[in-house]
Amino acid sequence: MLQRPVLQVLQRLVKPISTDSASLVLERSLNRVQLLGRVGQDPVMRQADGRNPVTIFSLATNEMWRSGESEAFQTGDISQKTTWHRVSVFRPGLRDVAYQYVKKG
Repeated sequence: MLQRPVLQVLQRLVKPISTDSASLVLERSLNRVQLLGRVGQDPVMRQADGRNPVTIFSLATNEMWRSGESEAFQTGDISQKTTWHRVSVFRPGLRDVAYQYVKKG
C-alpha cells in the first residue's frame, strides 16, 4: 500500500539516462563541487566489515581578502582563512586512481 506513493516520489526525483530502468541518476539530491587546494595527508583506503572500500583524504582551501580603508589603492592588511575538507571517494575506478596518484602537498 505504501509502495506505490514511494515509487511515484522516486520517479519524480530521478531521471533515466537510458531506456534501462536500472540506470537512474538522482539529479535533485546531488551537488557538484569543485575544490582547488592542497592535500593535507596521503590518501587512506578503508573498508568496514565486507563493505566496499573508500579512499579518504583531507584537502585545504584558502580564502584571502584585503581589509583596510581603501581597497581601490590596495592598502591594508591581507587576511587569510584556511578551511579543511574531508574528501571520500566511493566510485571503484576513481577511488583506486585517487589512492594511487593523490599525494600530500
